[in-house]
Amino acid sequence: MPGIDECLLDAMRLPGARGAALVDWTSGLALGVVGEFPGGDAEAACAESAELARLAAEHKTFAPDGGPGAADPPVEDLLISNRDSYHVLRFVPTSFDSTVFLHVWLGRADGNLALARIRLGELAGRLVLG
Repeated sequence: MPGIDECLLDAMRLPGARGAALVDWTSGLALGVVGEFPGGDAEAACAESAELARLAAEHKTFAPDGGPGAADPPVEDLLISNRDSYHVLRFVPTSFDSTVFLHVWLGRADGNLALARIRLGELAGRLVLG
């Protein structure tokens, strides 16, 4: 079972991967970062993506079966696309309150959303936190 660093390095093997992070969506803090992020500031990118993750996880429109404190993350993943890239935020199930997610930034020209969703799901399921 991979730890944070190994998980992030595996995520960087995805086609088009520019950056990967494990983020706590309640605080916006990065638990690990590898690669680059938009604007050159990984910490700011993590804090901003945590706001989006928190909104999805806490609102019944997106998470009708659970919210903060649920055994499993209430949302599976979020996909954001813009002109030149994709952002995939994959919530990580844990044995404690699930408040972390993987954030991978992919170049649009060579990124593959379907593959990214599959691989991040696998990584999230194997990730060991603690």
